[in-house]
Amino acid sequence: MAGDVNAVKPSGAGTADREQVPGNVLVSIGALLLGMLLAALDQTIVSTALPTIVSDLGGLDHLSWVVTAYLLAATAATPLWGKLGDQYGRKRLFQTAIVIFLIGSALCGAAQDMGQLIAFRALQGLGGGGLIVLSMAIVGDLVPPRERGRYQGLFGAVFGATSVLGPLLGGVLTQHASWRWVFYINLPVGVVALAVIAAVLHIPRNRQRHVIDYLGTFLIAAVATCLVLVASLGGTTWAWGSPQIIGLAVLGVLLACAFVAVERRAAEPVLPLKLFKVRTFTLSAVISFVVGFAMFGAMTYLPTFLQVVHGISPTLSGVHMLPMVVGLLLASTTSGQIVSRTGRWKVFPIAGTGITALGLLLLHQLDEHSSTAELSGFFFVFGLGLGLVMQVLVLIVQNAVPYEDLGVATSGATFFRSIGASFGVAVFGTVFAGRLGDLLGDAFRGTPLPAGVSPGSLEADPRGIAALPPGLRPAALHAYAVAITDVFLYAAPVALLGFVLAWFLKEDRLRASVTAPDISETLASNPVERSSYDEVCRALSVLGTRAGRREIYRDITERAGYDLLPAASWLLLRIRRYGAVEPVALAERMPVPLSVVMEAVRQVEERRLAVREGVDLVLTDQGRAHAERLAEAREESLAELLGDWWGPDRPTDLVALVRELNGELCGSRNDRPREVRQPEQRSEQPV
Repeated sequence: MAGDVNAVKPSGAGTADREQVPGNVLVSIGALLLGMLLAALDQTIVSTALPTIVSDLGGLDHLSWVVTAYLLAATAATPLWGKLGDQYGRKRLFQTAIVIFLIGSALCGAAQDMGQLIAFRALQGLGGGGLIVLSMAIVGDLVPPRERGRYQGLFGAVFGATSVLGPLLGGVLTQHASWRWVFYINLPVGVVALAVIAAVLHIPRNRQRHVIDYLGTFLIAAVATCLVLVASLGGTTWAWGSPQIIGLAVLGVLLACAFVAVERRAAEPVLPLKLFKVRTFTLSAVISFVVGFAMFGAMTYLPTFLQVVHGISPTLSGVHMLPMVVGLLLASTTSGQIVSRTGRWKVFPIAGTGITALGLLLLHQLDEHSSTAELSGFFFVFGLGLGLVMQVLVLIVQNAVPYEDLGVATSGATFFRSIGASFGVAVFGTVFAGRLGDLLGDAFRGTPLPAGVSPGSLEADPRGIAALPPGLRPAALHAYAVAITDVFLYAAPVALLGFVLAWFLKEDRLRASVTAPDISETLASNPVERSSYDEVCRALSVLGTRAGRREIYRDITERAGYDLLPAASWLLLRIRRYGAVEPVALAERMPVPLSVVMEAVRQVEERRLAVREGVDLVLTDQGRAHAERLAEAREESLAELLGDWWGPDRPTDLVALVRELNGELCGSRNDRPREVRQPEQRSEQPV
């Protein structure tokens, strides 16, 4: 954070401040990005291929499980990947996750029926959960805290890019190659990532012992699976009052009770029950469920509406989905930044859930005659509503819990969004399949159809519509249009429930260190598991980037009660840490213009805060007193950012983080002068 004190050096000037990450580490981060790309892409790339997959393999009533199987497996595996990586080494686990993901991808591409595809998607999701969790964790192993936010921001950018490119790429591959290439495309990318990781990734050994909650993980996955099975099979495969559905519901309740009992005694519970005593967390969890329910349900069935009802190609269906994605990304980014800067957040979950409900009602109005402008406008409104609430939910959960629960609360909020997504896709599928069968039966009752065509065959394969006489096609298209858009009508009350609950959120004052989460925490379909230390590390580094280094030193100077230039304060603290600095050499090593350095030198010399000893500057007694006060102000500033987390019983890992950041505020180790005189260790001490 030493650079950029008074001004930014022109491009091409000294870059030592950014050269502390070695080249092989940058290559490793590139390979991690490829791994993240694979997992993120498979959350969205399948949506535009689903209509073609169903036409090829059949099983329209099980379409939702192609998405749900991946979501459930990835969600259930996430906490295990994180803790196993801590315990046995992340490199080996990351390679294992890539291999599992690639095997799942190859098998998905070779699937011969819907049952095989669903099973192989679950295997793929198992590996995908590990790719997301471990790639983010390995970045924390490779780069220091002050750089972490910048590199983790790259992973957020990957999520943002795949949200836009996923549906497009899925459509292009489906239309011009085969839907199987939606899965096969992962293989060359994954092999490259695997080879690079094996060759260049070297992670410091820092293993931690965990008591892994295997039973709790199994039980919560089993409860979620029972819920989704009830939602997807009830009313279609089996009647709602059938012994099978009742049995699944009872089993789900019993497993939920067992989960509560296990979590009460678990040493490291996968979802600590004490979090539900925090009202903000409980309400946010329910609203997150609602957001996942609406978002993934719509993203799964809108491409079917576009391709079947409007006859749009798979590629163009991805293009038509862009207004929704743009609205989501725009609102998500903007709302997160506004909340971080103003500290006011309650309006966003209220507005977001309200606009999402409005968007669902608008989507219900669509039919086979809707114009492209109407489609784009309604999609944009729906995406805007989702975006307004998604980032803010993660942020307010982080603000509501104590430090020791920060990491698990963050993943808990996204966990409920993942379960909501699985449940939403299943419910949407049940409503769609049930309505479509009824509507097609009503439309063609008593109407003679061509040989081999029946309402049942039209329901199983939408390509059969092309075999109908021209006069009968509109009725079939209308049945599909109503069946899909009725899904959005059924989802609207769920969004309205989120709107009502949002009014009961208590707008607590934000800690200064709670900043907008990166996009990976916002858009990931499965939880992004990080420790409390990782979350604070990310928050403080992001805050430093946002505020700007000049503002940091201005704040330190004002807090100390001096009228020095920000660069002069930085210079005094640097001399205090290293004993002496050579101004010209310092400007060569740092991304700070020589003119700014010399202006700071002139000020500290005129005020007799530092004097020359040869080519070096050293502190006078008065300068040392100023530097001591500035150091105290810097520590006070960090402590203020951490708020009540920096209490009398603050944990040792938080103390270590503040110590490390305190030292790095003067510059990285690579910027250290060749000769160090009278080193002051006190600068490394926290408050």
